[in-house]
Amino acid sequence: MTGSVPSISVIIPTLNRHELIQRALGSVFDQSLQVKEVIVVDNGSTDGTREMLISKFPTVLYVSEKKAGVSAARNTGISLAKGDWIALLDSDDAWLPNKLEKQIAVYFENANARLIHTNEIWYRRGVRVNPMKKHKKRGGNIFEFCLPLCCISPSSVLLRRDLIEDVGLFDEELPACEDYDMWLRITSREPVLYLDEAVTVKYGGHEDQLSTKYWGMDRFRVYSIEKLLKDNLLTASQRLSAYEMLLKKLDIVIQGGRKRGKDEMVDFYSKKRSYWTHCGGDDFLDRKVLS
Repeated sequence: MTGSVPSISVIIPTLNRHELIQRALGSVFDQSLQVKEVIVVDNGSTDGTREMLISKFPTVLYVSEKKAGVSAARNTGISLAKGDWIALLDSDDAWLPNKLEKQIAVYFENANARLIHTNEIWYRRGVRVNPMKKHKKRGGNIFEFCLPLCCISPSSVLLRRDLIEDVGLFDEELPACEDYDMWLRITSREPVLYLDEAVTVKYGGHEDQLSTKYWGMDRFRVYSIEKLLKDNLLTASQRLSAYEMLLKKLDIVIQGGRKRGKDEMVDFYSKKRSYWTHCGGDDFLDRKVLS
């Protein structure tokens, strides 16, 4: 590795993960590349997390706030961070010891990069599993690949501070899929780098995971795609892809609502579907401003 190593701030949001966060923090302090700071944003824990951190990880900057969701916690950490780069890590995940060093080495070979993510090792309920094909990671201009579902893991991401300044913080209105929303905003504007080495370890199957807490996750993806279309920042090709995916997601949500007997929600999303259908097509895609 050559050149001056950029400073890195690690941000870990947490909520009642007293045991799991110790594994996450251990993987940060075991990194072959030293970080500038580690910021833990506690989103309302009541399990002794604060006392454990003070005792076992005294160098960590601990911030406690009222329970407001993972987006708010990450945004708090970002606002406090002093590093040139932001590394995100969920409190139930971990890194292999050379994760950050390898990402920075990739950066030195691609100095214009502002987001670098990695391949992953997956565990579900303690058993190693293989990701499905739909979760395949890649680099470059990947906006279209990010439309169906989240193709970048927050715990694998290293991103430059000025990129966040350009695209904005995590959307605190979203109770889930906030990462999907962020990656769409980023990948619609520029290519990303991908390190095809499994140096991020994801642990799934917890009862408190957001993916198990909410039904109909595509509701949140509909919200994100609508924002993109209304902001009018996409290219013509991107707008067409986003528009087509929006209609697919709306159909999925409507069908799911019917199965669960959620009549008001079905009515709400059916009206959305009708609106986007009638203002869609080439005529819609060429409009500069949406009402």
